[in-house]
Amino acid sequence: MEDVPTNPPLQVAAANGETTIKRRESFVSQDSQTASDFINEQLRLEADAREALPYSFDNCTRPLGALRQSLFSCITCNPPPNDTTAPYIPAGVCYSCSISCHGEHELVELFTKRDFVCDCGTTRLPSTSPCVLRADPATGEKGIHSEEPCGSNKYNQNFRNRFCGCGDTYDPHKEKGTMFQCLGIGSVETGGCGEDWWHPECLRGLPRVVANQEDDEDPPFPPGFPDEDDFETFICYKCLDANPWIKRYAGTPGFLPPVYLEEKQSNPSENITTEKEELTSESPSTLAKKRGLEDDEHNEPESKRAKKDPSEKLDNTDEPSNSPVKPKEMHELLPPNGPKGKFSLFVKEDFRDHLCRCAECFLNLKSNPQLREEEEVYEPPLSEDGDGQNGNNSAGSIHTGSLLDRGEAALSNVDRVKAIEGVMVYNHLRDKVKEFLKPFAESGKAVGAEDIKSYFEKLRGDDQAIQEAGGKASASRNEDDGGADNNDGDSRREQNGM
Repeated sequence: MEDVPTNPPLQVAAANGETTIKRRESFVSQDSQTASDFINEQLRLEADAREALPYSFDNCTRPLGALRQSLFSCITCNPPPNDTTAPYIPAGVCYSCSISCHGEHELVELFTKRDFVCDCGTTRLPSTSPCVLRADPATGEKGIHSEEPCGSNKYNQNFRNRFCGCGDTYDPHKEKGTMFQCLGIGSVETGGCGEDWWHPECLRGLPRVVANQEDDEDPPFPPGFPDEDDFETFICYKCLDANPWIKRYAGTPGFLPPVYLEEKQSNPSENITTEKEELTSESPSTLAKKRGLEDDEHNEPESKRAKKDPSEKLDNTDEPSNSPVKPKEMHELLPPNGPKGKFSLFVKEDFRDHLCRCAECFLNLKSNPQLREEEEVYEPPLSEDGDGQNGNNSAGSIHTGSLLDRGEAALSNVDRVKAIEGVMVYNHLRDKVKEFLKPFAESGKAVGAEDIKSYFEKLRGDDQAIQEAGGKASASRNEDDGGADNNDGDSRREQNGM
């Protein structure tokens, strides 16, 4: 029986004579490289892989409980229906599970979500996709499924690959422009967005800008949208409507003026312009000035206000008083009525310092800890070059480090005799490959695909040398161990010294 051809295009073209020679020359010149180029290319690929996946992915975060962490939705295991109103059971998996358990699946990157417990290995995902990083407590074997999911997890449309108020799907290869994630002080259940990602145009109620796919520049922000350097984060109009108490802070220290959502008139034929529509069409700085003028127009005369305000009267009189003046709470310095209408609120880095924390206002902050202090995001341990999960090569993870690191880590976990014999065989093969590549490296001559193919065909017939290497390993083992009667203590010491 003839061998199956390893390169059919070349063999088919062999009947064409001259054509074969041209194709073969082209094949070698395109796919050949020097030995040093090959090594450098492998190192570059490993560096790129480490940059793209910088963290160790050996441990599922589920045992750690609720965390603010990077999440992914697996579309392969849990495909959402095309109908956005149809029932759907969403699920989110942690960074480690996205690689180790769903590495070959279609994933949607959700970025960070707060107070979330990984759903991998639970009933929110099919039992055919177990969590391979956690062990089944009943059997002790890796690969658990059908666990009860965490009941406190919050989900939004992002988990079905829908984003923004427009509900559009996200394709990182086609998406142009910048999307911003809402601070999320309201869940979907309370009328908020649940930390959704928004297009700037959609926050203003304007049509999406269709960007040229060939143009590398992002489309400009819509009119009325603040500059990216002017704010730290923002709260969308949905979350503000779910928490109207924070609207009063708009335009005060730490908070930018409102960014209004433009809405169509209920009666297009009506020519009367409402106050809300006037505010919508003006810039943020004009809005702030306009509100100040309108407040002054409705203020009562100073003398009349002094009679109604005891604390102000006390300030305007020369009469001494022993009664201490109670300092005003921060919320008392805010405008009595916040801006009307639907708007989003963009905040500066120090906005938390300007939130009132009196007994009355703290009730609002209690249910929104992200307003009290900046949140910490959980990050898995870094996958360091040459280091395993535990910081040493002998007990390293087979999922991190270079290919050489993975091989060494795997050898450290196999039987000692097999490990020694494997190393001897590897050394024999390595020496032969180095011997083959040395002339190419010294002369700078390109290593062609046909050279490598021919070499390994010869190498596959070198069974006798490989068997000899294994025999030498066994003999060396017997000499080092002092025979089969060597005690376990010596064996453990030698294994640790490898």
